[in-house]
Amino acid sequence: MASPRMLWDVAKKCFTAGLIGLAVSDRFGCVTHIRGQSMSPTLNPSNSSFTDYVLVEKICLRRYSFSHGDVIVLSSPTNHKEKNVKRIIALPGDWLRLPDMHDTVKIPTGHCWVEGDNSATSMDSRYFGPVPLGLAEGRVTHILWPPQPIGRVESQVPQERLSRF
Repeated sequence: MASPRMLWDVAKKCFTAGLIGLAVSDRFGCVTHIRGQSMSPTLNPSNSSFTDYVLVEKICLRRYSFSHGDVIVLSSPTNHKEKNVKRIIALPGDWLRLPDMHDTVKIPTGHCWVEGDNSATSMDSRYFGPVPLGLAEGRVTHILWPPQPIGRVESQVPQERLSRF
């Protein structure tokens, strides 16, 4: 049987490891799984039977250093308990052409325009408008699982939608 001293030492080590893990996942990055088809085919392609696991880096949050085409994790603007994964289409100060409405929108300071890659199933800025950058929780950088699409998540955005005035 283990002595109380040995149990206390194990408990301290587990507690310390937990605190370090929490600090790393809060400040630098974490692994998260993706549900739903709104980012298909980039994430969770319809022909895959697996759920994608991705690496989310959080260092970008220090200065909100996002770029056009970045895939980000953000709190849902309509339900703070939900997390969304979307692609940044436009950043503050950009003018964006909305193809379905034949209109142009200027993205306000401190906001961005996000859309899912699968427009048929995505609830995004086309539904709730520009999103505050403060809702962003990190940038998706790599697919870690399943093995088939493992690798870097590329930044891509339809340039014909952005206007320069």
